[in-house]
Amino acid sequence: MKKSQKFFTVDNLKEKAKQAKALILTDYSGLNVGQINQLRAEIKKDGGEYEVVKNNLLKIATKETDLDLKEQKVDGATAALWLYSDDVKPLKTLDAFIKKNERPVVKFGFWGHDLLDGAKFKELANLPGLEELRGKLVGSLKSPLFGLAYNLKFNLSKLVFILKAKGGEN
Repeated sequence: MKKSQKFFTVDNLKEKAKQAKALILTDYSGLNVGQINQLRAEIKKDGGEYEVVKNNLLKIATKETDLDLKEQKVDGATAALWLYSDDVKPLKTLDAFIKKNERPVVKFGFWGHDLLDGAKFKELANLPGLEELRGKLVGSLKSPLFGLAYNLKFNLSKLVFILKAKGGEN
């Protein structure tokens, strides 16, 4: 890689690190190019970004950001999962891919300023997504209104039945 390309790559990684809400580093060894491209496409569809990175360039890029990689051991084949929103959908996608293929292996990551290990990654991946949470919220807000409408309608229906019964006796 030429020196000018390295500068461009470092600047690009710096921008991603500043914009990202979370970063997960994985060891992608054992995956072929087709599998990586498939994973990349699935994650992109869910709002994340998955890319193979050079360890030294990533360390240089994150020096001036909140993500502190100098304390962490970053070596081997590394790919980064960047999340730009609070939605955990890309994490769910990565977790499902790992369950299916047993690769890539999660090294560590950051959610905001907090360091994540493999166990914390699993916890986050098992949280419901934003769409699911919104659906639950709408359902719980709608439920009392539906119950109120049903009870009001039931009382009116009871009144109609009573009036019909009284009218039929005459």
